[in-house]
Amino acid sequence: MAYEQAAYTAGTPVTDPQIIAGGTYTTRVITVLSGEVRSAGAVLGKITASGKYKLSASAAGDGSQTPALVLAQDVDASGGDVEAVCYETCSGGIVASGLTLGTGHTIASIRDAMRDIGLPIDD
Repeated sequence: MAYEQAAYTAGTPVTDPQIIAGGTYTTRVITVLSGEVRSAGAVLGKITASGKYKLSASAAGDGSQTPALVLAQDVDASGGDVEAVCYETCSGGIVASGLTLGTGHTIASIRDAMRDIGLPIDD
């Protein structure tokens, strides 16, 4: 089932054990802020003013300090903003060792927030 108007897609069980622990997942296409070069598994936060995403760091004051999504593909936005696919929910959980965290975040510090948005962390 696709939610094309909102740029959502529904996934089926995935076999990539690096990020997805199992189950079904949903993805969303988002805009990654210019200057970000990230690998799949990066935990992103949304910048309130622009609606763009960057690596979530605990001390950020622009809204991106709150984890929102997990990057589902490698991204190079060094030349400008780019669109990328992110995991929005995952019924089986996200693999802790597959995540890239921003400064100040730990698995323990983001666990509750990630569970609340539908991305529980599986150790």
